[in-house]
Amino acid sequence: MIKYHPSEQQLLQFAEGTLPAAESLMLSAHCDMCTVCQERLRYHSENMAKTSLHDEADNPALDRMLANIIQQPEAERPSLNYSSPSTIELDGRRFAVPRALRRYIHKTGNWSSLVGKLWQAPVDLGDIGMAHFIYMEKGGRVPEHTHKGSELTLVINGEFSDGIADYDSGDFIAMNGSHTHAPGSDADEGCLVFSIVDKPLHFTSGLARLLNPFSHLFFK
Repeated sequence: MIKYHPSEQQLLQFAEGTLPAAESLMLSAHCDMCTVCQERLRYHSENMAKTSLHDEADNPALDRMLANIIQQPEAERPSLNYSSPSTIELDGRRFAVPRALRRYIHKTGNWSSLVGKLWQAPVDLGDIGMAHFIYMEKGGRVPEHTHKGSELTLVINGEFSDGIADYDSGDFIAMNGSHTHAPGSDADEGCLVFSIVDKPLHFTSGLARLLNPFSHLFFK
């Protein structure tokens, strides 16, 4: 069951087109998995449309523009390509990917092993930057850390906990420098997440602090 969602402000900004690109991508992927936020977003979009129509109701320039559009010949419809992959694979296991992320599957690099039972695959998001698919096997842990910037995470499949809360498939998680956590999964099936961080992690516990000079190698 999805328990963690974008804020109402984030949904409103998404509907307005003013939400930063990385957050927009993550929010869109979350909405692919969450019917509650689909309805919330529809509510904001419909309200904005009503307000816009009301504001422009007596606008002669808008009337002329609409009349001109109606008189234009119908454009040829482009053919649709349904061949884009919808899953990613790790060790023979396939994971369904939300629709908003499927365009990036072919831009996903090879899986590589990190500390413990962690795996990551980098994703080139173009102008947005870099992201990672991260898979935690059962018993896999990311060392305790905080953030020099922000971290956005969407749970794609499975469950994990981080000392702050327990998360399930579809959960939308936003972290920053005010949070310290240690994500790990004890689920039999492990956990796959999609994560975007804008600055390196800062490890805070025990021997993991020795990794800080190399923290740019973790999910960045």
